[in-house]
Amino acid sequence: MLTVTEINYIREQVNLKDETYATVGRKLGIDARTIKKYADMEDFNLHKPHKQTRTARVMDSVKPVIDKWLIEDFKKKKKYRRTAKRIHQLLLEQHEFTGSDRTIRDYVSKRKKELLNTVQSSAIPLTAKPGMAQIDFGEAPFYYQNTYTTLSYLVLSFPYSNAFWFQVLEAQNKEAFLEGMKRIFHHMGGVPKAIRFDNLSPAVKKIRPHGKRDLTEEFERFTAHYGFQLEFCNPARGNEKGHVEAMVKYVRNNFLLPEVHTHNLKSLNQDCWLLAENDRGRIHYQKQLPISELYSADKEAFLLLPEKEFDCIRYEEVKADKYGYVHFDTNLYSSSPRFALEKVLLKISYEYITVFSLDYKEIVQHHRLYGYKEKSMDWQPYLSLVSKRPTALKYTSFYDQLPDAWQSYFSQCTVEEKKDSLQLLSTILKDNHMEIAVQALLQASENSHPSAESIKQIFYQLVNGRGVRVIAHLPQHTPSMPTITRGLGQYDKLFKPMEDENNA
Repeated sequence: MLTVTEINYIREQVNLKDETYATVGRKLGIDARTIKKYADMEDFNLHKPHKQTRTARVMDSVKPVIDKWLIEDFKKKKKYRRTAKRIHQLLLEQHEFTGSDRTIRDYVSKRKKELLNTVQSSAIPLTAKPGMAQIDFGEAPFYYQNTYTTLSYLVLSFPYSNAFWFQVLEAQNKEAFLEGMKRIFHHMGGVPKAIRFDNLSPAVKKIRPHGKRDLTEEFERFTAHYGFQLEFCNPARGNEKGHVEAMVKYVRNNFLLPEVHTHNLKSLNQDCWLLAENDRGRIHYQKQLPISELYSADKEAFLLLPEKEFDCIRYEEVKADKYGYVHFDTNLYSSSPRFALEKVLLKISYEYITVFSLDYKEIVQHHRLYGYKEKSMDWQPYLSLVSKRPTALKYTSFYDQLPDAWQSYFSQCTVEEKKDSLQLLSTILKDNHMEIAVQALLQASENSHPSAESIKQIFYQLVNGRGVRVIAHLPQHTPSMPTITRGLGQYDKLFKPMEDENNA
């Protein structure tokens, strides 16, 4: 794969300077087909040079139609754009055009040049233009998962319209930064033409002389994937993105204070979309037009989304400790006892830490921790192995980390009971949390030392929502019975009603 610098050069030469694939290929010493591949993969604004010529009068009625198609196509990859031949066919079919193919080709070649120069001149303007954005993080107090804490939020603002979007995140790392931008892009259905950043660490590794910057690999790939132009503030000149800084304060003061109480960030962020949309009912402080109306102009200028979302991940090779734990960002994540003191591969995203073996077989997946010296434990890989050697359970490294209820239970088990219960616990924890396994054990132990089968039945009752079966207790006293008089005289009494009836 070519470097991002080479890809950006290709995009600039082919898209902005209108060089041919062959010409750019000769300059870089790369085959023209490779130039086409990367231009198509990364670019939305390509065109071919043609000699300008006069257009015939027959063109007057279809010029607006062609211009509209050309502007639409500037947002698409070159391979998806209408050719001059295809434009001619569409005009014949849809607009009763009577001109020649040559006439269309001459006009298209001229207008592409004119329209592209217009687009290029406004790509990175000094004044606010539709489709240009700024981005920055803010912080606010939250009551999150029963704890008072500080969380970050990412704001993407549009100086032209004064509109914005924002999402609440648990950190300001690379994965959170890219995930936040991706969510906003796909929610609003497009990509800004250009975005202004400060020199935040998730994007910039090093600032070099003459305005050059070394970008992080993940950020380079992200920008190449979505195709927007980059603008950076000068060091210590945060005022150069003053619009988003003002909007960060606006969001905090109007939507996040006093502290928001939430247990689920996903649900909260759904509300954030609505808050941002509803805010556009305001009148712009200068233009005296509704922000919603101005934002429509921003949307018209957006680049098209790529066919696939960017996967905001990175990989890191680490070595597990003697207990099979891996260390990442001050926190611990379990793998498997089979990988103790072995190297494993971490797939790191904003939400998950997935542990793989070096041959890319998934071991376990954890929700990413954002605290300090926290631990995420998945018991299943450990128990599945120990169930084969139940007598070794008490001497394993994780025995002391088991919940007290299970430690006490295992201490009373026979070897066979340990084996069955360990296999059961391994099965339960494959798709469930340890909490429900503890609950099943405690309920099964209310009357006596339970078998693995008893724990299993209680577990399935809890999972399926049928509750716990209550044992019926029979009454302990003997019910009273009527006194029985023995003798034939009892039978004589049966005939007495008949005798009385006959006498009557």
